Amino acid sequence: MYANYNKRLIVIPLTYGVVFSFSPGRKRDFSPVLWSQYFESMEDVVVENETGKDTFRIYKSGLEGPVLLLLHGGGHSALSWAVFTSAIISRIQCRIVALDLRGHGETKVRNPEDLSAETMSKDVGNVVEALYGDLPPPIMLIGHSMGGAIAVHTAVANLVPSLLGLCMIDVVEGTAMDALNSMQNFLRSRPKTFKSLENAIEWSVKSGQIRNLESARVSMVGQVKQNGLILCSRNAPRCEGAASPEGPKAIVEGIIEEEEEEEDDDEGGVSVNKRKKEDDTETKKEHLYTWRIELAKTEKYWDGWFRGLSNLFLSCPTPKLLLLAGVDRLDKDLTIGQMQGKFQMQVLPQCGHAVHEDAPDKVAEAVATFLIRHRFTEPIGGFQCVFPAC
Repeated sequence: MYANYNKRLIVIPLTYGVVFSFSPGRKRDFSPVLWSQYFESMEDVVVENETGKDTFRIYKSGLEGPVLLLLHGGGHSALSWAVFTSAIISRIQCRIVALDLRGHGETKVRNPEDLSAETMSKDVGNVVEALYGDLPPPIMLIGHSMGGAIAVHTAVANLVPSLLGLCMIDVVEGTAMDALNSMQNFLRSRPKTFKSLENAIEWSVKSGQIRNLESARVSMVGQVKQNGLILCSRNAPRCEGAASPEGPKAIVEGIIEEEEEEEDDDEGGVSVNKRKKEDDTETKKEHLYTWRIELAKTEKYWDGWFRGLSNLFLSCPTPKLLLLAGVDRLDKDLTIGQMQGKFQMQVLPQCGHAVHEDAPDKVAEAVATFLIRHRFTEPIGGFQCVFPAC
């Protein structure tokens, strides 16, 4: 598909089968945004056992009401819930806990390569126990994609004893299993490095990975890292080990520039200037941005995340909500279950796979309405429920 702006054809790469077009004359702000514009606090939760300690990064908001424990998709981080958090907090009484799952974001564990459904589900239960002890408040698990699968596995294993609700966002067993065959090709098609955070954010929006620029500006900070440095958002307080914001432009922005080679002028026939250029290039490469997690290496766990997921979801006795970007994503088991009234479903069209990032207000309205409908919380700020037909 093509878009014609001022007789100029612009072709934008495909993601999830959607093409996005941008006017060449429109200036957009792709600078990163600090997490504190959306969350009230950040905390590292230490989980101890007989073999050592693991540290899980969480972001929190809200003081009263049920806890919405948010689990992100593969390759993303808790920051993907930032804009949604602002939207839901303004609509109902609730508390937000957004968790960086193992191997993702700023969570540090002894075995980050173990991304099995069993291990990650236990992580969720352990974080809940570390936060609340033996008397946790009412908790609703909400997960996107991989996080939705982990939410279901956590619920089925009864690892959150105070569970009051379960929500999966755009994850269906049939569709997920079919997509696994092409997932490696998709991952290979992504850039391996970015020159700057702005460059990564721009790619995420123009490729269609995240359609909402506001969300991309905070979310992508949790998806990429700067080689050899701890990554901080622009305007963030100085992080230990991070590059100085006043550092050279080539380092801060990760720009690699081509330099002209000069004639050889040393005895061995190797140009001093050429050698200097190679050294400088290597130094600058160290400051490129790369993905925090190599998703291609997690393939052995994909089947375990999604196989049998529909029946596991239907077997959970708690009230359930399924949010989808398209009704075509439903598989046979969920179609039958939905017709039998075993869960509430809502389709949010004109969204990509990252539904909660692309349409955070609509997702917040759906979750808020679900919680009010079941009398789990109360509306605030004049929020009016709009009950869906399905």
